[in-house]
Formats: sequence, structure tokens, C-alpha cells
Amino acid sequence: MLSGFKDFILRGNIVTMAIGLAVGSAFTAVVTGFSTAFIAPLIGLATRSTGDFSKAHFTVEGTDFPYGKFVSAAIAFVITAAVLYFVVVVPMMKLQTRMDRGKPVDIKAALRDCPRCYSQIPGIATRCPNCTSEIKADPVALELAGMLPEQR
Repeated sequence: MLSGFKDFILRGNIVTMAIGLAVGSAFTAVVTGFSTAFIAPLIGLATRSTGDFSKAHFTVEGTDFPYGKFVSAAIAFVITAAVLYFVVVVPMMKLQTRMDRGKPVDIKAALRDCPRCYSQIPGIATRCPNCTSEIKADPVALELAGMLPEQR
């Protein structure tokens, strides 16, 4: 039982995920610090607050509502999400697209709906396997497939 757990923990995906979480928490601390030190005071100056928007609050019947802390956290979240998107996601999508250029296309992966029974069929199919109606193959799927055997 423990050997299975050890194999699970030492698998590459778990270690990579742990490193990603550690780097992500450090990155979040940096972005939160940036937001608290620079962005929140700028917003505080723009809204005529006390100069630090994170200290903004209002009181209702003796209960204090520090809404500035929430706004600061929301700003930190938006900055974190934007940086992660533009620094990690966009370059990874471009790299993935570049790596997938030379790979052969799986002609069965492109699916479409049968016009008669609405079940999913491959794009290159000329007969539905469910209702057996004859249909025209999708021209885009045929172009991607290249040379196919002659139809009977």
C-alpha cells in the first residue's frame, strides 16, 4: 500500500505540480506587494481617499466595512491573471501550435452531426453508421485527409 503511495508522490506530474504551486504562491506574494505598494495608493489618490485605497472603509451602525482591502485583492487578482495569461498561456499556445504543425492530422477526430439523425459522425463519412443515410463528406475534412481510397 505504501509503495503505491510512494510511486504516486514521486511521479513527475506531482513534483511538477508542487513546484508550480510554490512558484505560484511566491508570484502571488510579489503581485500582491506590487498592488499594495503602487496600484492601491494610485487608486486612492484618484478617488480622493487618504492616499492608500486599501485603508478605505465605511461604518454602518458601528460595524466597520473595509472595502478597500477587497478592491486591493481584486486588483491583485486581475494583475496576476493578466501576467499569467500574457507571460505563460499565450507563449505556450504559440509553442504548441508551432510543435503541432508537422504532425499528421487525425481525420477521424473532426466530427460533425448527421443531418438526418443528428448523431456525431466523422467529417469524412459518406454514410451515417446509425441511420445508414447517405450524406456528402465535409469538403474541409476531405482536404485535410488527402488521398482516400475510392468509395464503393
